[in-house]
Amino acid sequence: MLKLQLLVLVPVFWAVAQGSVFERCQWARLLKSRGMDQYQKISLADWVCLTRWESSFNTRAVNHNRDNSTDYGIFQINSKWWCRDSGPSRANGCNINCSALLADDPTVAINCAKTVARQQGAKAWVAWKVHCQGKDVSQYIAGCGLDLSDSASNFL
Repeated sequence: MLKLQLLVLVPVFWAVAQGSVFERCQWARLLKSRGMDQYQKISLADWVCLTRWESSFNTRAVNHNRDNSTDYGIFQINSKWWCRDSGPSRANGCNINCSALLADDPTVAINCAKTVARQQGAKAWVAWKVHCQGKDVSQYIAGCGLDLSDSASNFL
């Protein structure tokens, strides 16, 4: 059993160490290992859908907004509310510097996304509302060797 777990986890850790753009199934397995399946009643498939449309699974994605705020990382977390950068900020809900969201290791980004989800749910992400909400998102984790019964979609 330990060998099987290592075979599943080694590619995930290798992806974290080697680059900033995840392959869909590697990302899904990593999110599952970090407790994101059904986190705040948001399915794993919804998390993968959300990050696909927000950043194309790129931990270094950066997008500048019209209000002079910036969205950072794989979850595109906004500087106005959730992290601190040199731009306008009303809050630092995750108590981090925005640059921490750009690390190849997505631990800080995942923890901050959990904070956002606890306070606002998946509706905090525009891409989720447009591309994932109310849709069959099972294809985002299909073929990844994950138990689909643990990741039923669209709880919001």
